[in-house]
Amino acid sequence: MAATIDDSSAAPATKKKHLGIPEAIFVEDVDSFMKLPENESADAVLRKLDEQYQKYKYMEVNLAQKKLRLKSQIPQIKQTLEILRHMQKKKETTEPMQTHFLLADNVYCKASVPPTDKVCLWLGANVMLEYDIDEAQALLEKNLTTASRNLDSLEEDLDFLRDQFTTTEVNMARVYNWDVKRRSKENQLKAADKS
Repeated sequence: MAATIDDSSAAPATKKKHLGIPEAIFVEDVDSFMKLPENESADAVLRKLDEQYQKYKYMEVNLAQKKLRLKSQIPQIKQTLEILRHMQKKKETTEPMQTHFLLADNVYCKASVPPTDKVCLWLGANVMLEYDIDEAQALLEKNLTTASRNLDSLEEDLDFLRDQFTTTEVNMARVYNWDVKRRSKENQLKAADKS
């Protein structure tokens, strides 16, 4: 693509990779950019830039979905950790813990849970495993840290992607304006030749 940096090009080692999102290069000099061999016409360049823009939009939708998933996952992990801490306190006593648990959507059941040192966690894909409370707590804390780090990384990637939108939109406008000026000059020359 004429307006992006190839991943194989030598980038500074300090630059952060953004999930393989290609960086859009700002076109400083449109005249020299359009003289490059791969840029045969303004329409072709605009099609390439529009294609790149659509790819950025597609990436944005995917990253936004991941962000929503993580934003819903983090409170669930925190709530489960809170329950585990409560169970840890109740583990030392002999009296059962009174609670309500979800049977189905909006259907809860009252339960009496005897003190225990084991819990079962849903891991996803219809998989549930039994853990000691301490192991479950360590696993969930690790998952919470990972989810928070991933959310921060996604925020950075979305910001980077927005910058790429802006750069690509500006490049498209600059190429379009260059083409309008070029056509205008051609029309003036043709009019001058006819007269």
